[in-house]
Amino acid sequence: MDYKASGVDIDAGNETVRRIRALARSTFTSGVLSEIGSFGGLFRLEPGQYREPVLVASADGVGTKLKVAFLAHRHDTIGSDLVNHCVNDILVQGAEPLFFLDYLATGQLSPAVAESIVGGIAAACRDNSCALLGGETAEMPGFYGEGEYDVAGFIVGVVDRPRLISGRTIAVCSRRIARTYRSFVRCSMAGASRGWRTSPAAALRTTCRACFPMARPR
Repeated sequence: MDYKASGVDIDAGNETVRRIRALARSTFTSGVLSEIGSFGGLFRLEPGQYREPVLVASADGVGTKLKVAFLAHRHDTIGSDLVNHCVNDILVQGAEPLFFLDYLATGQLSPAVAESIVGGIAAACRDNSCALLGGETAEMPGFYGEGEYDVAGFIVGVVDRPRLISGRTIAVCSRRIARTYRSFVRCSMAGASRGWRTSPAAALRTTCRACFPMARPR
């Protein structure tokens, strides 16, 4: 038995890497020291840019909006939301994003779908001056339904320690907004089936907005 017989398509994996390599490179900043395909991503802080640098890290997903993407067959906004959720999480502590990593898991890898997701990730990374440093794509036959996948994002940012914000009050609001947003998605799906005006495709056009470009720490 080989990989393909077990449900893992090596050719699809190679094609996916070929498609997303340029997308990731388009986000690279001066701090990136590694290439796409390395086992680990390398990033260098500029000497003297921060007096007492503190790294701030976070991880997030996009929740039930994935179900809407599956229905509408549109995946780029999933990538944008993933980045912006993470950027907003570290912003409440005063941090500016440095680099981002993504994880995509699916039962049967589609290079076209992966390219669309990573295209959205790359666009949001560029908007937030954040490098897409690397990621992982996992093909797990039989684990997900046909056409379904899951994504997760991981971000690392930096803030000078004297400018660090506790974020206690803001973080509570941020979590509340995220819960409300995900409830909206579920209602949009249910409403579409009852003839409401909001369709899954329209719900996907409503993306999470990154606050960093407007509230860049000074």
